[in-house]
Amino acid sequence: AGFSTGARDKMRVGCKSCPYQDFMYFYDYYGSDTYAHDWVTAAFAGDKTSFKNGNADFSQYGMDGKEQIIKKGTAYLNIFMYVIREFEDALDDCERGCINCNDDPVHAWDEGVCFYTGSIEGQDGAGDGSLLHQLADKRCADYKTCGVDGTDLEGMARLNYELFDLFALGNFQLQSGNCPAARDTTKRVAQKMYIPMIQGSIRYAYKMDKLQGGEKEAAEGAAFAAAVLPRIHAASPEAAQTIYNNLRVGASSTDSAAVKSAFESVYPALGITCGEMGGLWNEA
Repeated sequence: AGFSTGARDKMRVGCKSCPYQDFMYFYDYYGSDTYAHDWVTAAFAGDKTSFKNGNADFSQYGMDGKEQIIKKGTAYLNIFMYVIREFEDALDDCERGCINCNDDPVHAWDEGVCFYTGSIEGQDGAGDGSLLHQLADKRCADYKTCGVDGTDLEGMARLNYELFDLFALGNFQLQSGNCPAARDTTKRVAQKMYIPMIQGSIRYAYKMDKLQGGEKEAAEGAAFAAAVLPRIHAASPEAAQTIYNNLRVGASSTDSAAVKSAFESVYPALGITCGEMGGLWNEA
């Protein structure tokens, strides 16, 4: 996990426009530059984390729970932030008003898109991937936000259509040296990338509260929450505490309505809407 262990120099102190805002949400909340690495390695070892906030005691989980923590922690804590880092690195290298000297930032931008998507999605995004693109597609089937209009239960997530429009726009803005516009686009991309994490948190809160979920579901909820709690905390420490109390590792009970309300209370601060989120869908 070279990126995660080197995050301090790549995102907080060693880059041209450091510190990067989204990384600082996580650094301020967890109190560690290596929070993503620490989360996964603690799960492997069955140990406790030692964060400023959002701690987890993975000794409470067997293999079913640890598997979910490790798999989701790798993708949604580590790779998630690496995607954002690549976009920020592109902005650092952007030369304003220069059409013929922005190959390096465009390359960095495209790397971010690659890490968002993964290598097994296929050219049309219809493959069975394992990274953030596939997560958005999975959640759209739960929230009826698939398709170009976001009204379907299958197909590519509306979120992915929107993000790939923004990816193409950002690429063009960087290539043409429109660095301020590319920065605005990057902000919009980062805002949207939190949506599947919130959807996942609410979904597994519901599974624990209403469907008597077990260790696997509890671990999935804890992992999704860990991937978004720092951003929620920056908007409302009270909302973040409510979500953590209900979805933390070892939570004695889960109030899904309280979790949903806590998330909804910060949507304006996060720059997202209820329409983008959708709602858990039940065909019955």
